[in-house]
Amino acid sequence: MDAQSRHKALIAPLRAAMYDFDLAAMRAALQEVCAPEAVFRLAFPFETIEGVEAYVEAAYAPLVRAVPDLERRDHIVMAGPTPEGAEWVGCGGFYTGTFRAPWLDIPPTGHVVHMRFHEFYRFENGRIVEMQALWDLPEVMMQARAWPMVPSLGREWHVPGPATCDGLVPGPYDVAQGAATCQHIIDMLDHLKRHPSQGGPEVMEMQRFWHPRMSWYGPSGIGTGRGIEGFRKWHQIPFLNGMPDRGHYLDEVEYHFFGDRNYAAVTGWPDMVQSITHGGWLGIAPTGRKIDMRSLDFWRVEGGLIRENWVMVDLLHMYDQIGVDVFARMREFNKARAGFDPETGVAL
Repeated sequence: MDAQSRHKALIAPLRAAMYDFDLAAMRAALQEVCAPEAVFRLAFPFETIEGVEAYVEAAYAPLVRAVPDLERRDHIVMAGPTPEGAEWVGCGGFYTGTFRAPWLDIPPTGHVVHMRFHEFYRFENGRIVEMQALWDLPEVMMQARAWPMVPSLGREWHVPGPATCDGLVPGPYDVAQGAATCQHIIDMLDHLKRHPSQGGPEVMEMQRFWHPRMSWYGPSGIGTGRGIEGFRKWHQIPFLNGMPDRGHYLDEVEYHFFGDRNYAAVTGWPDMVQSITHGGWLGIAPTGRKIDMRSLDFWRVEGGLIRENWVMVDLLHMYDQIGVDVFARMREFNKARAGFDPETGVAL
């Protein structure tokens, strides 16, 4: 069996334990597949956690208490080597269940909740040594009607899996196709970085890389855009207007690209550095402060063009760097809710 298929098989028991969620089975599966020194890099406010036991207790135990019937659904599972030779598995999907108790002081709804995830696992010698993962916490806040920041420009909805329903990429690993898909994405991003420093939108040559019916699935807080016009209108133009120095600090970021058949992925911690200036971004006044950003992405290529792009950005980490405590502001919203301390907004 090729390395990529073997790594997908090694992670399968973990995914199974998280489908009919069993915390003990999940812990055992993690201990089986992870190296003792494994590091878990998570979205704000969890941040970096060392060791399986600490990871389970900090990230999953509170979530299961809040969503007792928690269920994991993967719609993308792919694997591949980076150009540097590292081996990664990328999983994308959502957690779901009935939101019955507060979580991170987000008020429960008593209804089904969904939270997108992008989780990337790096393997060495058949064991996971590093995970980089983003959970869409703003998505949960929005469903609880407790998102305390500005409305999204793009469309907020339950982001779908691949239109072709083939995201659970089977083996054997196709070296040539995986490399070609990955290179298409790298070339596309190289062209995107040419604008605005090297010219107008034409220098990006977007029609060369993107399908006319592309869907860009951004994180909650930014939202989804349809087609090149939707991508530019609801994300790219506001992003570049507020942070025109995007791409100027490449020595401070890292990228890990890998492809698997017609899918490609990138993970990095961080993979963007820029400054919020000019007109600001997401309703944020220009701080002039340089920030780093974590973005973990999947792409699906169809007929030689990108048809779908799933994007996760750690927006809460971005807010934290400019001194905005989103959780404190959210607690202000909760003061009038039953089950929360009226002075602090913290769950009783």
